[in-house]
Amino acid sequence: MRHTVGENKLRIFLAAVLVLAPLAASAATLTVQVENIDQKGGDLHVALYDEASWTNDDAKPVADMVVPAVPPETTVTFKNVAPGVYGVKSYQDANRNGKFDQDWLGLPLERYGFSNDARPILSEPGFARTKFTLPDGETAIVIHLQ
Repeated sequence: MRHTVGENKLRIFLAAVLVLAPLAASAATLTVQVENIDQKGGDLHVALYDEASWTNDDAKPVADMVVPAVPPETTVTFKNVAPGVYGVKSYQDANRNGKFDQDWLGLPLERYGFSNDARPILSEPGFARTKFTLPDGETAIVIHLQ
C-alpha cells in the first residue's frame, strides 16, 4: 500500500501531536492559604519564584498576585503554572504603599511569610529553606505571617 507525500506528512504531524500533547497539557494549580492576617487589612502580596529568580534581586517572580488582605486568612490561587520547584514570598502591605516597609535598622514593619514557614536569620531565608515541588495538578500550601 503506497501513501502520497501529503498522507505521510499528515501521519507525521498526527504522531507528533500525540507525543507532544501530554507535555503541552502539563500545568499545575497552586493554592496558597496565608494565615495570621492582621486586622489592619491592606493588600496581601504573594509571589512565586523559581531558584533563579529567588536569588536575583532584579528578576521578576514566575507569578505574583496582589489581593485584599482579609483577616484572619486570605487565599490566593495561581493557575496554569509549569510544574517545578518553587518558593513563595508574601507580605501584608497594611498601608497599601506597594512596598515592604522596614525601619531604619531594616527590621520589618509589616507582616511577612515564606513557603515552608521558613524564618529569616538576619535576612530572608534562602531558596533551599523555602523550596517545594509543584507537581502537575492541584497543590495547596499554608503560610503563617510573622
